[in-house]
Amino acid sequence: MTAGVMARVARRPSSGSWSNRGGRIAYLYLIPALLVMGIITAYPLLFQVWMSFTDYGIGNLRAGAPAPNVVGLKNYVDVLSSQLAIPNFSFVRLIVYNLWWAASNVVIHVILGVAIAILLNTRGLWFKRFYRAVFILPVIIPPIIVATVWKNMYDPDNGAFNLILAGIGQLVRLPPEMFRIDWLRQVQDPIPWFLPFVPLPLAYYAMLITNTWLGWPLNSVVATGALQSIPHELYEAAEIDGANAWQRFRHVTLTYLRPAMLPYAIYGFVITFNLFHLAFFMSAGGPFGRTELLVTQAYRLVNDQKLFGVGASFAVIMFFILLAITLVTNRVARATQSYENL
Repeated sequence: MTAGVMARVARRPSSGSWSNRGGRIAYLYLIPALLVMGIITAYPLLFQVWMSFTDYGIGNLRAGAPAPNVVGLKNYVDVLSSQLAIPNFSFVRLIVYNLWWAASNVVIHVILGVAIAILLNTRGLWFKRFYRAVFILPVIIPPIIVATVWKNMYDPDNGAFNLILAGIGQLVRLPPEMFRIDWLRQVQDPIPWFLPFVPLPLAYYAMLITNTWLGWPLNSVVATGALQSIPHELYEAAEIDGANAWQRFRHVTLTYLRPAMLPYAIYGFVITFNLFHLAFFMSAGGPFGRTELLVTQAYRLVNDQKLFGVGASFAVIMFFILLAITLVTNRVARATQSYENL
């Protein structure tokens, strides 16, 4: 080694100093983002937690208004014990229905999305790109339009569903009055034995159909991406080893779909759990509050009754419920496991 090279090596800073300098530069770049996130995310969350321990009301919104009274855990106790002055309010029924609503939707969305993705991934199928472009259309339609259109389709007198059923009934000579179904306000449960501890009115099934139409396309997009990343050599190797179609699907397709679909299923559960527009604009929580969700109930507390502190406690409870479900699901199902650990 020449003397010049040795001198340059001697002048070169150590790897530790470079690492410390790079860390400081990284923090400098992160500071603006942290400030923005602190202002628009962290501060409102912390303020909401504080608000949930007070009797914050509309009088506290005025400039110079006195601070609200601290009530401790009273808001949480009133919510959990169903002591709120809300007609037909039962927190246990509300939370069980909310969990069932989210879980039933996600299961259907994932199964239907994966099935259609596999169908469209078939070799030799014509117009694949056209089909994939068409079935993504529900996602780009504004939610309020989706809720309004589907609500009109369920109209008991002139809705598309009843008119189609009446037309089919005429073929077998059934009277049209038989198909004047009040989808969103019918009080009687169509399948009372299905979930006896939580009544599921017809409005639940109507919204389930609507959200299935709305929810499966993105699941299919995620599944399509995962399917296209599976090496075809794995299928060939499995076929050489004597695996039939079901075994190839189970041990190759499902194995490589899991790391992509499980995290998205958790995300879909959170989104559906807080799906505001269908429960609010389609069924309005009816009949008798049986399709109310936590998010719509919290909105009514804030918007209708101006109980900001109680509404904030609702939001905090929702946060911890979703956090617990996400952590448990992630641990049990190993949703974030990489392909290398399969």
